[in-house]
Amino acid sequence: MKNASFVGRDLFAALGVVVIWGLNFVAMKYSLRDFTAFQLGTFRYIFAVLPLILFVKRPKLSWRWLVPAGLAQFGQFGLLFVALQIGMTAALASVLMQTQVFFTTLLGVVLLHERLSGQLRLGLALAAIGLACFAANFVAGEATGGITLASLVLNLLAASMWAASNVIARKAQQAQPGYDPLQFVVWMSLVPILPFALMAWLFDPVGTRWSWMHANIGAWLGVAYLGWFATIAAYALWTWLLKRHPANRVAPFSLGVPVIGLAAGMLTLGEHVTSWQWAGSACVVAALAVVMFGSWWARRR
Repeated sequence: MKNASFVGRDLFAALGVVVIWGLNFVAMKYSLRDFTAFQLGTFRYIFAVLPLILFVKRPKLSWRWLVPAGLAQFGQFGLLFVALQIGMTAALASVLMQTQVFFTTLLGVVLLHERLSGQLRLGLALAAIGLACFAANFVAGEATGGITLASLVLNLLAASMWAASNVIARKAQQAQPGYDPLQFVVWMSLVPILPFALMAWLFDPVGTRWSWMHANIGAWLGVAYLGWFATIAAYALWTWLLKRHPANRVAPFSLGVPVIGLAAGMLTLGEHVTSWQWAGSACVVAALAVVMFGSWWARRR
């Protein structure tokens, strides 16, 4: 049964997830100092799988859903890690990844024949203005705060892969309803390990193939954070909240992720955000707010 109040441990859990996911990007950036992008992906999912795979049963879900979901995760984090390695900042990555909401909407309309509501149209328009602000930063020839055009494009492609993962999860729920989400994320995490390891072997420079053996303890703690906290713990808490409360009361907390990400990137990594990037970030966050609160506001009117 859904609880009427959102206080105490529920509020603590929601804020905990926001902080974990917000700091997630700083952990990625820090670990990439000692790992290549593909090495980081390999070990992230090894940590996500171990030791839970020994205790968590396989979900009542066909591999025809687990494999595509895992490959979508490979695409999402492979692109994101490369983007972070070639110039994207942790602060802006935390904002740009939230565009997955709009990519999910577009894929839902095209593939699932979902309806595009008025607030979604407005949200998409605001998100488009936000992305135009990021592009204007390059066109204007101003300082970009360290990010490159290639890293911006890869970050957006990573968000689109997150959207694809969301659509796969929806289709899996329609085909085989009632599967356990924690079992799903643990067993799905098996899939990206081999592609990441293969990409590391094929495309990492020969001199870096074994560099992970010399990574410092801080980099390994970052990997553990990504695997155990950002992947398993946060996802489990989020799912627990969704079982206790309506989705429209839980989802707005995700607005705090880019706020934490921006602050953490600037404070811990000394990252700089330009005026165009602030404007773009504001538009993306405003677009998310419209999507999440638009129907409530319309009903109040």
